[in-house]
Amino acid sequence: MDLRAIGMGLLFAFIWSSAFTSARIIVADAPPLAISSIRFAIAGLIGVAIARALGQTWHLTRAQWRATLIFGLCQNALYLGLNFTAMTTIEASLASIIASTMPLLVALLGWAALGEKLSPMAAIGMVLGFGGAVLIMGARMEQGVDMFGVILCVIGALALAVATLSVRGASAGGNVMMIVGLQMFVGAIVLFAASLVFETWEFNWTPRMLTALTYTIFAPGLLATWIWFALVARIGAVKAATFHFLNPFFGVAVAAVILGETLGFFDVLGVAIIATGILAVQLSKQSHTPK
Repeated sequence: MDLRAIGMGLLFAFIWSSAFTSARIIVADAPPLAISSIRFAIAGLIGVAIARALGQTWHLTRAQWRATLIFGLCQNALYLGLNFTAMTTIEASLASIIASTMPLLVALLGWAALGEKLSPMAAIGMVLGFGGAVLIMGARMEQGVDMFGVILCVIGALALAVATLSVRGASAGGNVMMIVGLQMFVGAIVLFAASLVFETWEFNWTPRMLTALTYTIFAPGLLATWIWFALVARIGAVKAATFHFLNPFFGVAVAAVILGETLGFFDVLGVAIIATGILAVQLSKQSHTPK
């Protein structure tokens, strides 16, 4: 793994983790599904415009279209839509911790649904990772955490795991920025329909909310997604996913600095255990990847 790939991975992990804090700010002043739909529509238009300026085309391969639709539905509509909704009742740090278990869920789904073998290191990593999550949830439940919000985050993490399994088909064959833009439209359409059914449109367009929305559109929305696709194309999905072990640390750190969210002893311990478990799972995959 070269220095450029390492830099891309670190930047992706930080931006991806910071999205929970900006989302928490946004949903304080806007309905979560509606604002997510607006965000994806704007990001999609910008992404497609950039792609066209770069000479990219929307004439994708069948595999790219399939992966783009799956990724747009699972990541944008389900994962992000559910997380935005959940953060109307739970803290950004908790949402980021739950979402950070995604690599563990990918390994679990690969073993349970696809018949992939787990090495001893991967099995230990999964036990550690999920154990850390249980430790944090036990402490948070004693503090009266909203379980409905937690359930939404768990469903979202499962959807993100499915999206991750489909990313290899989306990144192959070029047109990366075009794919980024098009999958934004998938989320925008689905969440717009859901918002019409479940929400009342009441917005409070404060400078703080608009700043957070702008950041979310350009950084986690466009830049981080492009970095992820480019990183997977550069070093492969297995090595790229290793950077997810940093997400628990970055997620809680940004929420603590920007939102002033407090962390207890079991939160810190659980984050360290989850990160260790994720790293173990990803390193075990690398050791079993043909060179």
